[in-house]
Amino acid sequence: MKHIILSVAVLLSLVSENKLLASNSEDHEPAQITIGERLFLETRFAQAFYARPKMADPALSKTITVGGTLKSPFSGKTMSCRACHMVDEHKDTPAAGMRSYSDYAKRPPVPNRGDTAYTSGRNSMSMVNISHPYQARKDQGAVFHYDGEFNSMEDLVRATYTGRNFGWLAGEEKIAIEHIAKIIRKDNGEGELAQEFGGRYSTLLKGTDKNVAEKFKLPAKYRIDVLQATDKEIFNTVAKLVAAYVTNLTFQIDNEGNYVGSPYDAFLKKNHLPQQPNKNESAKAYSSRLLKEINNLKQPLFVIKDEGKFSSHKQEFIFSKKELRGMKLFFGKGTKNTTAGNCVSCHTAPHFSDFGFHNTGLAQQNYDELHGIGAFKKLLIPGLIERNKNHNKFLPATAKHPTASSRFRSIAAKDKPGYTDLGLWNVFANPDMPAPQKKLKNIICLQNKTSAKNSCSTTALLDKTIAAFKTPVLRDLGHSNPYMHSGQFDNLQQVVQFYIASSAQAKNNNLRNSESPLREINLSAKDLEPIVAFLKSLNEDYD
Repeated sequence: MKHIILSVAVLLSLVSENKLLASNSEDHEPAQITIGERLFLETRFAQAFYARPKMADPALSKTITVGGTLKSPFSGKTMSCRACHMVDEHKDTPAAGMRSYSDYAKRPPVPNRGDTAYTSGRNSMSMVNISHPYQARKDQGAVFHYDGEFNSMEDLVRATYTGRNFGWLAGEEKIAIEHIAKIIRKDNGEGELAQEFGGRYSTLLKGTDKNVAEKFKLPAKYRIDVLQATDKEIFNTVAKLVAAYVTNLTFQIDNEGNYVGSPYDAFLKKNHLPQQPNKNESAKAYSSRLLKEINNLKQPLFVIKDEGKFSSHKQEFIFSKKELRGMKLFFGKGTKNTTAGNCVSCHTAPHFSDFGFHNTGLAQQNYDELHGIGAFKKLLIPGLIERNKNHNKFLPATAKHPTASSRFRSIAAKDKPGYTDLGLWNVFANPDMPAPQKKLKNIICLQNKTSAKNSCSTTALLDKTIAAFKTPVLRDLGHSNPYMHSGQFDNLQQVVQFYIASSAQAKNNNLRNSESPLREINLSAKDLEPIVAFLKSLNEDYD
């Protein structure tokens, strides 16, 4: 089953290039997206298939959830992208339900390679909207993953297929590429995916066979003769096609580019409120303007339960006084005398993410719980020169440094003092990761908004990256729990409670690399219910 909703921007682009194909009277997705989906589902690219092509990967024997285990839809196979980014595999399972291209575990399992890693280091982020065209802000550009390691979606795909989640160790990239190219070249067209998606890879990717159905005929820029191409050329084409597929995963929008799937969206429309920024208006300015208009509503029209219905969420399709109260708390800035959450400081509307990087205090909380209050503030974190001179000691393992300790990209553990996840700190100004550096510097510099001399020097900015992680999109959270980069919160109440505690730490100057937005949170336990109600009003029936 396919789960694609094309964005307006992409549709217009495709039409203008005459790439939106039609089969008789029925419209269909562009071939690059359809074939990209097939590659996303492909289970033979994994290291386990390379090593043992007739054996299943035990890591996929069951679906891990926060409440236990379920029968896995991938049992008997090896790793694919879909194994960590599910949609309807457990749609009718009461203990699971729909996903918006995420899984159900705190951290997803990875193949066993004898290096003591049995799960990924971080929670599986929902892929819907992570590369939406609107997200590439003009003032910063788009980077991907919790720590901004990847400069483009194609870079992310390449690294995933040759990385630890697919069972490959640092230094095995060449073997992985050769293996993937071999799978593409030698595909006989007889597998289950091939039967559904047009036959042999070699025929589909060449794109010139007259017997191939129109919906599988690739535009020229995606075509490649795999029998003549190099392994690297084939691999890059695979990455380009998967990126085309993922880029088109977005929540429901109308012809004007307005989100339309959630009760929140219905409330804005019903009250004739602005649903997106004006031309050249920033997301922050739009969010501020929207709050003013909300506060000026004298008789708001609410969304009542007979105006809509969810099919995949256990909640009513409503936006009531409670949700409106939560919205005002979410959008407002807290002061000593004003109750508000200042959530919008990082989760700007309409996407509910600024796509930047922030330290919420979670890494410190986790470390201190294991090693004692104040341990994280005392943790010896090297400066730029020392860090980069001692890559193996401090930085993540890469192809150039396959034996590096990854000490600051590790899951914090009681028996490993000094090991934790510092997020963006691992990537910023890392010589082994040159591609995203210009964008990352722009992002961090803009976030800090200081004009002091040398304030945006690489050395000065490195400290600002400690324990900073990318801001997730808050739409349809009901299909992406557990939450945070660590996956440690099972529900939204726990998340809001965490922010209240983290804000208190920031106000008391007990939070390392604290950010001012945390100090502008003023919430109490009685505010939990309306804020959670508002967050749930951002849910929709993603399909």
